[in-house]
Amino acid sequence: MKTLTETTNAKIVNFFKTLNTEINIIDYVNLEDIDFQNAFNSIYDTIQDNNGFDIDIIYYSNAIQYLKENDASLKESLEIAIEYGYTLEDISSEILASLLASKNAVENFYNLESEINNFFNDLNDDLSN
Repeated sequence: MKTLTETTNAKIVNFFKTLNTEINIIDYVNLEDIDFQNAFNSIYDTIQDNNGFDIDIIYYSNAIQYLKENDASLKESLEIAIEYGYTLEDISSEILASLLASKNAVENFYNLESEINNFFNDLNDDLSN
């Protein structure tokens, strides 16, 4: 665990803001707790532990629009619902959209793995010099 300066904190926060993710990382991660040697997994685990990937899509119209744009056939969202043990009585458009959005948030975050690790490796090198 490193003690970070204000300048280093600002660099990290600015970097997080540039990432293409629907997750506001800074809401879930304490900068002092990031393991620079294993940054992506450290950040991912913290977000996961704090339910940061749980996306709630509320209102029927929002859910239908999300499903229309991301899973018009409902195949993927229904598969996710089945994996989580939902029954037909439990399923609604809001649940399906939320489950799919949550899965997509995780997948999109995984696409940032090398970018995050590279940033923290470079930052760690800068701090070591």
